[in-house]
Amino acid sequence: MRTPAALLLWPVALLGLASALGAAPAPDGAAYAHVTLASTTDLHGRIYPVDYSNDFPYEGGLAKISSVLQRLRSDDPWLLLVDSGDTLEGNPLVYFHARRNNAPIDPMMLVMNYLHYDSMALGNHDFNFGLAVQDKAHAEARFPWISANIYRKDTGQSAYTPYIVKEVKGVRIGILGLTTPGVPYWDGPENYPGLEFREPVAEARKWVAVLRRDEHVDAVVITMHMGLEQNLGTGATAVGAVPNENRAIAIAREVPGVDLILMGHTHQDVPNLVVNGVLLAQAGRWGDHLIKADLYFERAGGGAWQVTAKSSVSLSMQGVTPDPEVLRLAKPYHEETERWLSQPVGTCDRDLDSRSNFADSAMLDLVQRVQLEAGSADVSLASVFNPQARIHAGQTTVRELAALYVYENTLVVVQATGRQLKEALEHSARFFLPYAPGKTLSQLVNPDFYLYNFDKAEGVSYEMDISRPYGDRIQHLMYHGAPLQPDQTFRLAMNNYRYSGGGGYAMFKTAPVVMRASVPIRDLLIDWVERHHVIPSTPVNNWRIVGVGSADVNSPLATPTY
Repeated sequence: MRTPAALLLWPVALLGLASALGAAPAPDGAAYAHVTLASTTDLHGRIYPVDYSNDFPYEGGLAKISSVLQRLRSDDPWLLLVDSGDTLEGNPLVYFHARRNNAPIDPMMLVMNYLHYDSMALGNHDFNFGLAVQDKAHAEARFPWISANIYRKDTGQSAYTPYIVKEVKGVRIGILGLTTPGVPYWDGPENYPGLEFREPVAEARKWVAVLRRDEHVDAVVITMHMGLEQNLGTGATAVGAVPNENRAIAIAREVPGVDLILMGHTHQDVPNLVVNGVLLAQAGRWGDHLIKADLYFERAGGGAWQVTAKSSVSLSMQGVTPDPEVLRLAKPYHEETERWLSQPVGTCDRDLDSRSNFADSAMLDLVQRVQLEAGSADVSLASVFNPQARIHAGQTTVRELAALYVYENTLVVVQATGRQLKEALEHSARFFLPYAPGKTLSQLVNPDFYLYNFDKAEGVSYEMDISRPYGDRIQHLMYHGAPLQPDQTFRLAMNNYRYSGGGGYAMFKTAPVVMRASVPIRDLLIDWVERHHVIPSTPVNNWRIVGVGSADVNSPLATPTY
């Protein structure tokens, strides 16, 4: 517990001190306490209130979080501050630090140290830069990184601190960390050598029992890089979710002894949700919200503390003035990032965007061209990661290309079959719900199918007929001007996330790998534009959507040549 120095000088009587500490006796002889926790998650490198994709102001980031924390701590100096992971990766500032100038202290650790975090649970993206970058940042943190379900394969021991115990106002709070076990589905094994990610519900049950039995805690808080695994209103789950990716509801229902779960991973803003008496909350993403959670305790006759009430709110960073000290600390990182992003790399003769997912686009075709060339591939699979990305007519900068490809994916080329590609495209066609006459394409979009899993193929031509049932929507699949045969083989380029089965694309797990790149696809994009100078501004138009009346894309279907 951090005790403010000013309190040590207060000439208070014992009763007054007890009241100040929040463990106040009452006329009925009982004692009461109130513990506040603040939670962030999925910060993804956000410090400055700036959207680096376009250099516009952004209503989030740790500089704004810091200002709100100062106000909360003025009410409760003993507030506990925790994070639920995905901290080290996710925007150009932390990418530049990890890949191009890793010598200084990690910028997120620098600022989180200043904010006096009590713990951070690890997220899946915290492994994207590999263990060398992660270990350096871990050593620079002045707070524990926690995860109870990550183990070392060789020893079977915990790879990270499973939990911490904080004593606040005489109350013992156990804080347990959990990480989504989907990391092996999304990252190459070179990024987590020697580690295994165990099923989280069983691990939660094991470690909550340890906290209750051995640590004698009065309340258990789980900070987890997992979110809600289903829509509680409909029962629907996300299409393409990997096994045990999100398990917050299961833990609330099946693990006794949990009081509060502070979630992450799904980027949802969940102010408060009660499942089986457990309070769940989640602070959005990118520092756009801060969760304030309150636990209230009572004990009678010197007995054990009991949780009598709990509540949480989500505090928006909209309109918050950023903390100038955080801006000062991060300024060198911010300025070097801006210099890099502003570098010109090529030109384009007209404005491009990727807002429409109902037709081929020159922006997505740029990613496809780069993958095909870098992998000496015949066919490429890619999806839109950032529908707000733009390439403006005239000079193209690093900023625009970095906004186009926001993840740290690397290139994988496999020897695939026509059957596997058809299966992949049929899976992609689940982006649209079953056909209903009279509905537009927009109305048919499946809300549980994430945009970044809606793959399109280049190097073949095809139609996606939304009027047909699942499994039979891909029509006229052609390769080099002839129907693609199920047993026909070719070199297929994709990112490592897709090859590993991310998004439900399990059909490539057995495909032989013929090439694997070590540099991010983002770097391949920048290099391609620097070498070719001019970005093609006309889409290939090798695929189209049909079967929805006036919403059909009626552009001529092209047979691509490269």
